[in-house]
Amino acid sequence: MDNVLRQSPDLPSSADRIMRHSQLLSVQLQNLRQQMYPPEAMKSLRTFSSKDAAALLGIAESTLRQMSLDGEAVIPDRQDNGRRVYTLPQLNEIRAYLANRRPSEGLDFLPRRRPGDKLQVLAIANFKGGSAKTTTTVHLAHYLALQGLRVLAIDLDPQASLSTMFGYQPEFDVDANQTLYAAIRYDENERVPLSAVIRRTYFDGVDIVPGNLELMEYEHETPQAIAKGLSRGEGMFFRRLKTVLAEVEDNYDVVLIDAPPQLGYLTLGALYAATGLLITVHPAMLDVASMNQFLAMTSDLLGVIEDAGGSLEHDFIRYVLTRHNPHDVPQVNVVALLRSLFGQDVLAASVVDTTAIASAGLEKKSLYEMTRGSVGRDTLNRALESVDAVNAEIFRHIKTVWGRK
Repeated sequence: MDNVLRQSPDLPSSADRIMRHSQLLSVQLQNLRQQMYPPEAMKSLRTFSSKDAAALLGIAESTLRQMSLDGEAVIPDRQDNGRRVYTLPQLNEIRAYLANRRPSEGLDFLPRRRPGDKLQVLAIANFKGGSAKTTTTVHLAHYLALQGLRVLAIDLDPQASLSTMFGYQPEFDVDANQTLYAAIRYDENERVPLSAVIRRTYFDGVDIVPGNLELMEYEHETPQAIAKGLSRGEGMFFRRLKTVLAEVEDNYDVVLIDAPPQLGYLTLGALYAATGLLITVHPAMLDVASMNQFLAMTSDLLGVIEDAGGSLEHDFIRYVLTRHNPHDVPQVNVVALLRSLFGQDVLAASVVDTTAIASAGLEKKSLYEMTRGSVGRDTLNRALESVDAVNAEIFRHIKTVWGRK
């Protein structure tokens, strides 16, 4: 009887059933997005009060107010209650104005790369699910943009969570040959410049190369390309990402790569292209054990790259503690273990486990996009303090590479 049921033509196959579930969920996600971001169904960034704007610019609120009264730099919008509000593009205009007006403080107001500063390419990696890899990437991208930097975010994960956070639903918004795959594929007739797949985002200063399932094609095609001799010299699989980044490096200060949660050809390309490596880790024993396997496999594979002529020189490698509960004794013990083993390679700051990040994620937002009344002022402030501390520490490493104090 069971065999008859399984073989009955009236019953859908597992593949058909899963495909139907995928289609149903995709349509529902699209409907939810249109409800959240009407009428264009696209995200937009909130405005900033005078107080928040002054804090981001590093000047007194009274100075910003006086600039507005004197008609300097930009004229902010006003709310119904008369309060001034600024957009992020306006803040960047003020940064440029202040940097020009006070040259001795130019790097404080506009800390972008200067001639001779190396493009910073940071790969955020780990193959353990739940390590907050994408969340770390989004918050770092937003933080750096709020400091006035030009950021390119690259979604290398076929699951495309990073793209979703920036408002792109991969099934609807990212067509064939519109991911990084299009720029590094082996078919020369179909390959396009990296600039052709870069998209502007609603967050001024952040561009993105979105991802979708098409990225898996690179994993499938690379073994064939190696067998056919197509992966040689500068066209070797692990060099291709670094090569195409050189096409656009003058347009950005920092590139953030959200690597896939496995050690495939895409991840190895990201590790080779990177000038810095951020390894996210949830301080629980199972996660640390998984990370240990990741490190062992990474070491072996990077050795293969070096044997093939690839030079691996990371300016820094840092472990980022995520979802950390400082009141959880087992977690505290794990953190102490990591610090005793790796020393300063573990960031001093950690991202605390907080409902604020989870609430923001439900709205496809980072903490920097949340309003003060959305999750509770104190909860949001504590979460922001934690994330700011982590991102500021990473930014300090970047500035150290650039030779700044």
